[in-house]
Amino acid sequence: MIGAGQLARMMIPAAIELGVELRVLAEGDGMAASLAADRVGDYTDAATVLAFARGVDVVTFDHEHVPQDVLRTLVDAGVPVHPGPDALRYAQDKLLMRARLSELGQPVPDWARVTTPDELDAFIADHAGAAVVKTPRGGYDGKGVRVVRSAAEVAEWFAAAGEDGRDGALLAEELVDFRRELAQLVARRPSGEVVAWPLVETVQVGGVCSEVIAPAPSSAGRLADVAADVAIAVAEGLGVTGVLAVELFETSDDRVLVNELAMRPHNSGHWTMDGCTTGQFEQHLRAVLDLPLGGTGCHDDWSVMVNLLGGPPEGTLTDRYADALAGHPTVKIHNYGKAPRPGRKVGHVTAVGPDLDEAVYEARAAAKALQD
Repeated sequence: MIGAGQLARMMIPAAIELGVELRVLAEGDGMAASLAADRVGDYTDAATVLAFARGVDVVTFDHEHVPQDVLRTLVDAGVPVHPGPDALRYAQDKLLMRARLSELGQPVPDWARVTTPDELDAFIADHAGAAVVKTPRGGYDGKGVRVVRSAAEVAEWFAAAGEDGRDGALLAEELVDFRRELAQLVARRPSGEVVAWPLVETVQVGGVCSEVIAPAPSSAGRLADVAADVAIAVAEGLGVTGVLAVELFETSDDRVLVNELAMRPHNSGHWTMDGCTTGQFEQHLRAVLDLPLGGTGCHDDWSVMVNLLGGPPEGTLTDRYADALAGHPTVKIHNYGKAPRPGRKVGHVTAVGPDLDEAVYEARAAAKALQD
């Protein structure tokens, strides 16, 4: 696995249970997945990554930031890479993603590739005086995304895009009037088998996922079917292998639109570790190793996951364990081993049960005990 963040860390127990030896290329010392770090090195350097990959059966990823030339070097050397570079490029570049999804006939917000302030101002004028502007590469957790009413609000983005050889291109999208945000996770193996988990509702705070409710309330029937069909079509159309998260808008006029893609285990799927027959990390390993995929049924009616953002103002999460564990014995705590920092994802908690209100209360109360 390239990357040693919390996703790699949570892959370790699943690998142990399957008897899979997991090796991790870490970006630096002391990262979340340091327990399995086989090497520390630069994932943007082809020689470093190729040396790491020698002797492994499959290379997969904690993030989508490995450059295409490095990925192609691995493929050319005969190293199986899942998901492969042909799929990952659509997660790495939002302009490519929007164009390809449009070609596949998948529902997306109205969008345009804009290379000048005048083009952006024209797009804004055609879309009720506002637009969402995104940098094509590198943004996550709300970074690289702005709602604007004038091109002047992203002047520095145009300048930066021009300097990196991208001709100043940015992605402009309609400002979608949505009821809520949803996420649909699927997993696909190289031989073609695809499975889907239940559709979930995600709650964002400052562009960062704060809570996930599974299944999404009032989603049974058409909405769940449409979301699963879209995600499966995207996985097959882009040739994704492993876990794919499709972030969606449910609009005020009853449409479902694709917002973002992640070709790896995803924050919106952390609840599956405690709430499903097969969690997303085990499923990702099964998929990239081309093993039969596991069932995605739920253990109970509801699962609620709350992210621990920032951590306690003093001390560490473990300092809060006694009170949190005693007060909420049915809640599962997942600690990423990160030092507290404002806005940083340092862990999450999950509550599972037959009553949604009770599960929400338990998850929120446990999170509060751990970090407030």
